[in-house]
Amino acid sequence: MRRREFITLLCGTAATTALPLAARAQQPERMRRIGVLMSLAADDPEGQARIAAFLQALQQLGWTDGRNLRVDIRWAAGNADHNRNYATELTALAPDVLLATGSGTVAELLRATRAISIVFLLAPDPVGAKVVDSLARPGGNVTGFLQFEYGISGKWLELLKEIAPRVTRVAVLRDATVTGGVGQFGAMMSLAPLLGVEVRPIDVRDAGEIERAVAAFAREPNGGLIVPTNALAIFHRKLIITLAAQHQLPAVYPARYYAA
Repeated sequence: MRRREFITLLCGTAATTALPLAARAQQPERMRRIGVLMSLAADDPEGQARIAAFLQALQQLGWTDGRNLRVDIRWAAGNADHNRNYATELTALAPDVLLATGSGTVAELLRATRAISIVFLLAPDPVGAKVVDSLARPGGNVTGFLQFEYGISGKWLELLKEIAPRVTRVAVLRDATVTGGVGQFGAMMSLAPLLGVEVRPIDVRDAGEIERAVAAFAREPNGGLIVPTNALAIFHRKLIITLAAQHQLPAVYPARYYAA
C-alpha cells in the first residue's frame, strides 16, 4: 500500500472533507482508532517521550485522544511473547491503522493481520527482516520509516577500532528472536577483515543470558562490544552498560540515550 493511502486513512477520507459544512455539522464525528505496539516498557522514559510526541503531533493535525480518536497502547517491554500476544489483542480491536516500533513488533503485527494498515518506526533493516519487499515499494499492508541505513553498522565497527585500537575481537549483542539486523551484521562482517578484527554474534533472549554471554566473552583480552538497535537491548540497556564498564569493554551503542 502506498504511503498516501496511510495518510488518507489517518486524516479522514476525501469524501468526508468534500461534504458541505452544514451537512457535516449534522453528522456525529466518527471515532477513529489507532493501535500502538511499543517495544519498550510502560515506565521507560524513552518510551513515554515517544508516545507524548506522537500524541502531540496527532493533536496538531486535529486528532485528540478521547475526542475524535482512541489510541490503544500496548507495551511489550522487549519480550517476544508479549509482542505476539499484544499483536493479536490489538488486531482484534479492529483499529483503522496500527503503529509498530521496531522490527519485532511489526513482524508480529504482520503475522496477526494482512488487512489492517501498519506503519512502522525505528526498524533498522525491514528488507532483511522480510517486513517489506523493498524500500522503494514496501508492498502489502505495511510501510514506515527506516531508523538508519543498515550500512552504518560498518561505521560503528570503524569507530570502535578508532577509539580502542587494540580491539581485535568484537561481540555483537543481538536479540535471537528478531530477524532484523541481517544487513547490519553483514556490513560489519564485510569490513572486519580490513580492520583486523573478528566479529562474533552473541544471541541473547533475557537478562541472564546477557550477563553470562558478556562475562564469557570478556575472559579473553582485546575485546569490544557493539550493540545494534533492538528492543531487548533497549529494555536492558542499564544492565548492558554496567557490564561493559565492569568488564572494561569499549562499546558502541546505536543511540544517544545509551551514552546519556
